[in-house]
Amino acid sequence: MSLSLSRSAPSDPHNNGTYSVLSNSNGLLSMQRVTGDLKYTDKINFLFTNSGSGCSIGACSQSQVTSIGDYSTNYCNSRMLYCGTADGCRVMTADLGAQETKVSPSAGAGTDKAACLTV
Repeated sequence: MSLSLSRSAPSDPHNNGTYSVLSNSNGLLSMQRVTGDLKYTDKINFLFTNSGSGCSIGACSQSQVTSIGDYSTNYCNSRMLYCGTADGCRVMTADLGAQETKVSPSAGAGTDKAACLTV
C-alpha cells in the first residue's frame, strides 16, 4: 500500500499541532508532530499491512520528553490522521472510513476521542 502525504501538512485541532513526514518506505510511515507553541515534538509511526480487501493500520506515538499524564496527546497524534467525518473530524484529502478495533495505551496515556477535537 502506498500513502501519499506532503512533507508538511496543515495544523490539527489538538493543540494546533503540525505534522511532517520523516520517512515512508515498505509500509512504514514515520512522522513527527510539533505542538503549535513549538514546545513539544512527538514521533509517530504507522505500519500499513494488507488485510483482506482493505488494509490494517498499526500506529504508535511517543512523546520526546517525559510525559506521565499525556491528556490523550499521543492517541490524538495518530487518530487525527485517520479520523473521519463519522467521528466529527474534518477530513483534509479523503475520508478513509477507518474503524478502530483496538487501542492499547501505555500507563498514564489517555484515549479520549473528544480531547482530539479540542484546541
